[in-house]
Amino acid sequence: MRIGFVVFDGMTALDFVGVYDPLTRLATMGFREDVSWEVCGRRERVRAGAGLDIGVDTVSRPLDRYDLIVVPGGFATRELVEDEGFLGWLDTADVDLLSSVCTGSLLLGAVGFLDGRRATTHPSAYDDLAEYCTVVRERVVDEGDLITAGGVTSGLDLGLALVERIDGTDTREQVAAQMDYPY
Repeated sequence: MRIGFVVFDGMTALDFVGVYDPLTRLATMGFREDVSWEVCGRRERVRAGAGLDIGVDTVSRPLDRYDLIVVPGGFATRELVEDEGFLGWLDTADVDLLSSVCTGSLLLGAVGFLDGRRATTHPSAYDDLAEYCTVVRERVVDEGDLITAGGVTSGLDLGLALVERIDGTDTREQVAAQMDYPY
């Protein structure tokens, strides 16, 4: 199971970390030896909206080499939906499972991944998302090979939903307990 975490300047740090933490626990807590991950971006370093500097493992490589892609949101998504270079790179995510947190779903929509699908985003972006798909006002929307999560903190819910998808309910419960996340 290879996981690619997409990062970009201006993303919301918790959108990334909220999913990253539970998913990487699949390996660090010993549930799955076959889980690996990389942070993927278009530059060697990115800076989240509040200034957190993040190193990138793979720069501008096609995203089809992963089984799961996670796309965070942030205010920068409103500009990235018009960035043909970024969208072209994201369009290489021909993967088994695609996911997003918050306004990351706007990026998936701009590429065309949400056509004919249901998805969610941050409540402030419901109208923007409606341009691309049927908007569902829930924390996590599971469409099989596409899972989207609502506003910032729903990244934890998405991470745990993905843990459950990958390794089952018991593993999800153990990871949530270790994280002291009672929801």
